[in-house]
Amino acid sequence: MTVAHVLGFPRIGARRELKTALERHWKGELPEAVLRETGAALRQRHWALQRDAGLDLVTVGDFAWYDHLHNATALFSAAPARFGLSGAVDLAGYFAMARGTTAQPALAMKKWFDTNYHYLVPEVGPDTRFALNRDWLLPEVREAQALGHAVKVVLPSPLTWLWLAQGPAGFDKLRLLSLLLNAYWVLLGELKALGVEWVQIDEPILALDLPESWLQALPVVYRELASAGPKLLLATYFGGVAQHAERLGALPVSGLHLDLVRGADQLSSFLADWPQDRVLSLGVIDGRNLWRANLVEVLIDLHRARETLGERLWVSASCSLLHVPVDLREESRLDPQLREWMAFAVQKLDEIATLKHALDEGEAAVWQALHASAQVAQGRRQAPSTR
Repeated sequence: MTVAHVLGFPRIGARRELKTALERHWKGELPEAVLRETGAALRQRHWALQRDAGLDLVTVGDFAWYDHLHNATALFSAAPARFGLSGAVDLAGYFAMARGTTAQPALAMKKWFDTNYHYLVPEVGPDTRFALNRDWLLPEVREAQALGHAVKVVLPSPLTWLWLAQGPAGFDKLRLLSLLLNAYWVLLGELKALGVEWVQIDEPILALDLPESWLQALPVVYRELASAGPKLLLATYFGGVAQHAERLGALPVSGLHLDLVRGADQLSSFLADWPQDRVLSLGVIDGRNLWRANLVEVLIDLHRARETLGERLWVSASCSLLHVPVDLREESRLDPQLREWMAFAVQKLDEIATLKHALDEGEAAVWQALHASAQVAQGRRQAPSTR
């Protein structure tokens, strides 16, 4: 059976509940306990949406009060010394780094690759040390498991986290890699003990032009992470990685995710010699735009991949759905024609599930949905407003 999943889901809430709760908390109007309850309610709602759409795994670890890279800073106790946060980072310390204090400015903010999404830049130096903070992520995993979900945990790769971190001039950030890997290894061991089968490791920097020293670190990183226990899905996105096909095929991971929206021509490079014991997750639904997909066209690539991969084929969006609004059903004031052309995160879940059903049960089983998507795509192409 084809496995359907997403790399991540928007956390803000269909009605921007998270933003509202955060602003009230910062004004002193909302206690931390109530803020946490809001976050838990959103997580549970979003996991249920994934399950109810027909996805096989729900993604845990994509929720953040600010951003997922800053979550990793807290998760591995990597607060800069200037904030005076000795030991584990609590929520107040997390916000202190994000918003600044009377004594210290906030962490710098940068755009997440070429998106309009921003992340807080980690700060590292020769004295940076890492230790697993068990108050982050692990409670959310238990929360999802208690609700009966099949969990896939998502983490930024240690390489991506370090690459995006800011260090003093001339400092080689790779000097910290072994220390950070130790903390990751401990975390993966905890996840294994909780019964987590799959961990998605996000490695978007592979679509960049990396120095050779960073590429040489790849096998070191994944040998260490693979030894910790859970199966690893290495996720690439925001570009093609065909130039690394041989290198990626040699890594001790259980699967690889490809962005076939930004790197549409890379599939052939991986299908030819992809190891027989590994899955290939194909990101065929655009995670960065608002338009419905032509599922009939998308299935052409998926059928080709299915012939080679069989049940080792996974289906997903190109990247996290973080970059799109949550639910089109909330947009009742949109022009009806424009609304028909659109798909937000919830609707993209349905598109992914439809592709799964088409592959596993035959296109006749979902003919109506496939036909509708093709008709809508043709109508948008031919509309005077889009010419």
